[in-house]
Amino acid sequence: MRVRLDFAYDGTDFSGWAAQPGLRTVEGELTAALGRILRADPAPSLTVAGRTDAGVHARGAVAHVDVEEEAWNALPGRSDLAPEAAAVRRLAGVLPSDVVVRRARVVAEDFDARFSALTRQYSYRICDAPELLDPLRRRDTVTVRRPLDVDAMDVAARSLCGLREFAAFCKRREGATTVRTLLEYSWRREGHLVVGTVVADAFCHSMVRALVGAVVPVGEGRRPVEWPAQVQERAERDPGVTVMPAHGLCLEEVTYPSDEDLAARARTARAIRMLPGE
Repeated sequence: MRVRLDFAYDGTDFSGWAAQPGLRTVEGELTAALGRILRADPAPSLTVAGRTDAGVHARGAVAHVDVEEEAWNALPGRSDLAPEAAAVRRLAGVLPSDVVVRRARVVAEDFDARFSALTRQYSYRICDAPELLDPLRRRDTVTVRRPLDVDAMDVAARSLCGLREFAAFCKRREGATTVRTLLEYSWRREGHLVVGTVVADAFCHSMVRALVGAVVPVGEGRRPVEWPAQVQERAERDPGVTVMPAHGLCLEEVTYPSDEDLAARARTARAIRMLPGE
């Protein structure tokens, strides 16, 4: 049976999501924990909605795993818990403190955590008054020394939205498209913090941090509001765009269609994205 896991993690001490020999990763910890509670050897493999880089956090991560029905139903043991609740409780007992599984539930076989996703939402936190930063937030907030004009950043960010070519903000992979639909990109001020919200159907590698790096110079007054859109139109990496530090980034939410639309959404997501007229 297929099980959906909703989970969160502090990415500070991880080498990203993907399992890598000799390195501590979120996938490695979660896979090992599942193998332990299900008594499965080898442990079942996970498919995740977003493969975050080293240092990136998540509050709304989603993955799916296929498990044996007998092993799943055995999770409650002698307790009165349902298997879903038993899975969450038992995972809490074996996972490290920087990973938390909030919910586990059986889903339709057509559910695919990666390809069924409609949207992925990230946030990015910047403090432009470092002396005022709460030291307890140093792991999830990036500091800059210049005051930021959040209104200018917001205007520049919104100009990048739509079905576009994002090659200027992505690390290219052979045979992979860099066309994406950026549904929302906005900035707001919260006291001495500026917080960005980025929502898309999917993202290229390092795309969100590059998008942030494109508008920070605008906020600092070093680039005009029109500059990020000009970089986007050139469709090539610009040395003026800094890929911002990972620890300011957090995966906030992944959304999915209703069960009857899961398979169709997965087929669409697997198709190569193209711009109109191509």
